Amino acid sequence: MKFNVSSTKLFAQMQAVSRVIAAKNSLQILECVLFDLEGDVLTLTASDSETTIRTSIVVENAEGAGKVAVAGKMLLETLKEFPEQPLTFHIDDQNFGLNIVSSNGTYSFVGSNGMEYPQMPMEDGDNAFTMPSNVLLEAINKTLFCTADDELRPVMNGIYFDLSEQKITMVATDAHRLVRYSNEGVKGLQPVSFILPKKPAQLLRQVLQKEAEDVVVTFGQKNAKFVFGSTVIACRQIEGRFPNYNAVIPQNNTNKVVVDRQTIINACKRVAVFANTGTSLLKLALSENLIKISAQDIDFSTSAEETITCDYTGMPMSIGFKAPFLIEILANITSQEVILQLADPARAGLILPSENEEGQDLLVLLMPMLLND
Repeated sequence: MKFNVSSTKLFAQMQAVSRVIAAKNSLQILECVLFDLEGDVLTLTASDSETTIRTSIVVENAEGAGKVAVAGKMLLETLKEFPEQPLTFHIDDQNFGLNIVSSNGTYSFVGSNGMEYPQMPMEDGDNAFTMPSNVLLEAINKTLFCTADDELRPVMNGIYFDLSEQKITMVATDAHRLVRYSNEGVKGLQPVSFILPKKPAQLLRQVLQKEAEDVVVTFGQKNAKFVFGSTVIACRQIEGRFPNYNAVIPQNNTNKVVVDRQTIINACKRVAVFANTGTSLLKLALSENLIKISAQDIDFSTSAEETITCDYTGMPMSIGFKAPFLIEILANITSQEVILQLADPARAGLILPSENEEGQDLLVLLMPMLLND
């Protein structure tokens, strides 16, 4: 086989597919990227046996056809150092040796038989819907941070896609936090759902940043597939029943805070430095138009408190939250102001943007921590 290809274009495609390759693989060939040349189209495939990504690139002066598995890391490191220039690939069909010719030199290494590369399921499922790439990217950005790493409850290790005839709702939770994002611009023909694992969600977030096309999502009982442009990402779903997320969201929240988002983030970050390293407890004392944020570590005799202004409706109360969780939630909301809805110190607090884009809705739930005083 032989073909010419742009160094920067091949590097971009290699960079995209190589992200799925695991640090440790059950099969050594999964450390490779599969090259499949057919006509003037070179298809690149990489997989970790759970998640597979496939993309293609048009090449020039192609001769022959076939498959070869190429050492992903070696080729990626080589391509990274090339300025834009045409590269010529010569591939021996017998021993799978690769010879890359650039304007300044040649680079040789040995690949593997592409026919031995595992075939991953890439067929369409029974259910399908289409999402604009920017909507899917935004939904993943707003939910991924709440996914868990829980071996005992694997359904929490991904993003739950809940499709109805009115909207799509995407939910993630780690049992301490829960985020629910919905968009009325994406609808299904019937109520269906699946759980997308964390790794393919991270992969989608990285690859979608460079895409502007619609994403076609298909899924069945076990697998899900995302198709956009020349790229296909297929993965195994997380099996199991996702928790009834609406049942855990408190409804009668009589205490309401409206506060500038950046002001409360900065105050929490400063005060959190003085919190107990084991608990990271932040105390929020709410009174008329004021929030007093405080933390202390009795073991090291350190403490801090800061008072910021807000718009507060409700009875005076104090509630505790874990500092990193609260700060991360506030950082993942983009509105200028945020709303905190609270029932009492023992029940979960709701954190919402002060305004949503039309047809969208975002809600984050955070479990409180016990206050000792």
